[in-house]
Amino acid sequence: MYQLRRIQSIPISVKQAWDFFSKPENLAKITPENLRFKIHLRSDAGEMYPGMIITYTLSPLFRISVNWATEITQIKPYKYFIDNQVKGPYKIWHHEHHFKEIEGGVEMQDILFYDLPLGFIGKILHKLIIKKRVKEIFDYRSQKIKELFGSF
Repeated sequence: MYQLRRIQSIPISVKQAWDFFSKPENLAKITPENLRFKIHLRSDAGEMYPGMIITYTLSPLFRISVNWATEITQIKPYKYFIDNQVKGPYKIWHHEHHFKEIEGGVEMQDILFYDLPLGFIGKILHKLIIKKRVKEIFDYRSQKIKELFGSF
């Protein structure tokens, strides 16, 4: 299993951060365009809640479209929420989003645990392609968050 951790300080309130990041439709705003990410939500989806299933279509590699679904498994408003892949390209995808009030803003921490299918082939693909790709996606998110909200 692989892990990625990212911490970013943002000069906005915890409430503002929560209001943005807990709305699934905002994920498209911080996802690289080359992933051709499309979220499938009803217009009346409302607030995120435990058990909510969010479906997406994206092209993570070689412009091949993939259907992906995540379930929001836990929520503690203004503190954290957790989503797990229920359908998609990964064997495991467990993504924790944590928010902590700090002086002048909020510290946001992403903790991602993921694993690939295909055994040995999955390990090779991770080393050659996937690890770099996941890092690029989170680098892009970090930059977009700076553009949207500023930085310290």
